[in-house]
Amino acid sequence: MDVKRLELLRELAERGSITEVAYATRRTPSAVSQQLKLLEKEAGLPLFQPEGRGIALTAAGRQLAQTATEVAIALERAASSWREYAEQPAGDVTLTTFPTGGAMLLPNLLTRLAATPGLNLICTDQDPALPDFADLTADFDIVLADTPTGSRSWRDRGLKVVPLMSEPLDVALPEGHRLATRRQVTPHDLVGERWIGSPVDFPNDRILQEMASITGEPIDVEQRFMDNLIIEAFVAAGHGLAILPRYTTRERNNKVITRPLADIRARREISVLMRPDRAERPSIRLIVATLQEEAERLAAGHRSAKG
Repeated sequence: MDVKRLELLRELAERGSITEVAYATRRTPSAVSQQLKLLEKEAGLPLFQPEGRGIALTAAGRQLAQTATEVAIALERAASSWREYAEQPAGDVTLTTFPTGGAMLLPNLLTRLAATPGLNLICTDQDPALPDFADLTADFDIVLADTPTGSRSWRDRGLKVVPLMSEPLDVALPEGHRLATRRQVTPHDLVGERWIGSPVDFPNDRILQEMASITGEPIDVEQRFMDNLIIEAFVAAGHGLAILPRYTTRERNNKVITRPLADIRARREISVLMRPDRAERPSIRLIVATLQEEAERLAAGHRSAKG
């Protein structure tokens, strides 16, 4: 079977429609359909079936799409082996992230990668309210994401997942708050407080939901924002408490004080997501390894500071 046609089948499995495949591969929908019909003829089994106004993969189609992924991985490994022999990691690599992950990890990453000639990392950020950052792996080489909210886990989607860090989520208090002298606080300590929240089902918001479950008391969320800087400003002004990530929350002139939350596993898991064939590229392996080192350096620095 033709490798390029297998790649189109894989794209259809990932993107869900011939129109999306055509747009991503810079073809016309009719050209994509023609190539997929030829692949079906080569395969000797029905690969597609009608679904609404479009088509869906049959069981055979899904199996062949998985085979197409394995072929892509094998080809990328072969190309990677040659590149490692012929040259150092080089070329353009695209990376996208959620805002606080970018603020935490990317500045020093770019500083370190500047020592690698010919490697160009192109970074962007995304709306953190996206339903599932895993969808972005179709269009970006590297995706930084926190705790998944999608209907399928990242690995179930066939993605390469590299854990970077488990970042604590702390309680942010304004200066002079009655709990500011505590080393840590519990959900029961916080009953009756006003809160500045994140959108529903963000990791921060799920902590508030768990607190309500533990105490049996409702959580009074007065305002909700996606931007943690706005949340910090509201806390500093005394409008409520918040759940905020430890490594990117600034205790601004002692106006905002953070304390660990006891009795709950208050953390967000941050990972790198990639298509498995792209993960084989030398340039991407170097960037991911550097990200891992940066995440460990950052976590160790905070452990040392707290100690």
